Amino acid sequence: VTDDGDVSYDLEAEYDWLLTQRLILQGRGETLVAFSDVEEWGVGSGINNVGLGLRLRYHFSREFAPYVGVSYTRFLGNTKDLREREGEDVESSSFVAGVRWWF
Repeated sequence: VTDDGDVSYDLEAEYDWLLTQRLILQGRGETLVAFSDVEEWGVGSGINNVGLGLRLRYHFSREFAPYVGVSYTRFLGNTKDLREREGEDVESSSFVAGVRWWF
């Protein structure tokens, strides 16, 4: 909820598949839903986007696990229309790499 009363909801989900005791494939999904248009932020009402991803990580220890993956995002509805008007992409794919680390 913003100061102007604009409400949005971000839903994220993940699921881990254990391929071995140390090698894990993670599926990820997310979507953003807004209840009103906020053009200065490039957000339209309704379902704004859908993001999907896969990450493969290897646990050297419980605290340290590097990963590589791929991510896909597609904008929908009013947000898609706003982005097209501004000349911005409405879908994107990317490769990700990083380290999951905690202590």
